[in-house]
Amino acid sequence: MSIEALQFDFDSIRVATNNFSEANTLGRGGFGAVYKGRLWNEEDIAVKRLSKDSAQGDIEFKNEVILVAKLQHRNLVRLFGFCLERNERLLVYEFVPNASLDHFIFEPVKRADLGWETRYKIIVGIGRGLVYLHEDSRLRIIHRDLKASNILLDAELNPKIADFGMARLFNIDQTQAETSRVVGTYGYMAPEYVMRGHFSVKSDVYSFGVLVLEIISGQKNSSFRHEGKLEDLLGFGWNSWKEGISSNLIDPMLRTGSRLEIMRCIHIGLLCVQQSIADRPTMALVIQMLTSNSVDLPVPSQPAFFMYNHGIGSSSDMSLGFESNSGLTGSDQSKSNSAHKPIPENSTTR
Repeated sequence: MSIEALQFDFDSIRVATNNFSEANTLGRGGFGAVYKGRLWNEEDIAVKRLSKDSAQGDIEFKNEVILVAKLQHRNLVRLFGFCLERNERLLVYEFVPNASLDHFIFEPVKRADLGWETRYKIIVGIGRGLVYLHEDSRLRIIHRDLKASNILLDAELNPKIADFGMARLFNIDQTQAETSRVVGTYGYMAPEYVMRGHFSVKSDVYSFGVLVLEIISGQKNSSFRHEGKLEDLLGFGWNSWKEGISSNLIDPMLRTGSRLEIMRCIHIGLLCVQQSIADRPTMALVIQMLTSNSVDLPVPSQPAFFMYNHGIGSSSDMSLGFESNSGLTGSDQSKSNSAHKPIPENSTTR
């Protein structure tokens, strides 16, 4: 794929977004603003207008666009191309019509319409997207910022992983790396990443496990409540599983769906958030577990950041001095789903 084939003319993007009008603004964040646009061929797009203080050079920017544009999977938001002109850096993505997952799963009215069949489809779809990033594409990509607001939903509520601004490209034979610049969203980040800056495919597995438990409970990991009391979602889920009362974790609005299947998904979620990196399954194994009852599930061990019973407080209360994600959050996306951050970084600074 040539760089020319991916390059958009600035004027055409300006026209498509009505001169980047406020009415077309989908969201804003630390990396810039996102606008809805419509091309000359009537195709809707989401345009990420990057802030001008990025440390990344033009050559690196182009190289990363070429790499990410090659990623094509039904559960990833597709990058169409870019514009690098007049001191502007624009990323052009497909437009995904529904809001991000957090606008559905954490809002009582919308959540009531999100039955188990749809939630299960979203869980499996996110998993398949991660398998592609970790194993099936020509690149190996660690997302590093998997969370509900970075999962976009299409017209049929199929999930699409977005926001590759924190992602890291790996060599195919590389299994882990470390950074002194820990970026991401607290509550979703694996403990080895928060504490030591170590990340791997298993870091994404941990984030996926948190997402699974959030989708099933309909509550955020950072503010999970049971019977009116603030609890630690992972610890509560593990204790409930140990005591044979995992049903306590299930969203009361989930009135239909196989309880056995939901319980199995809780079990899988707990396997993903285990403290030990080696004990967490790969995403390929997770998909096997999700889609085949013939795959036996091992007994999960205590999850990471399980601290309520130790008097430390919830994971969201801890302050470790890490650099927080400066991209769009769920609240930034009040107008839309399309909160796209820049494409993967190859260095620890931006």
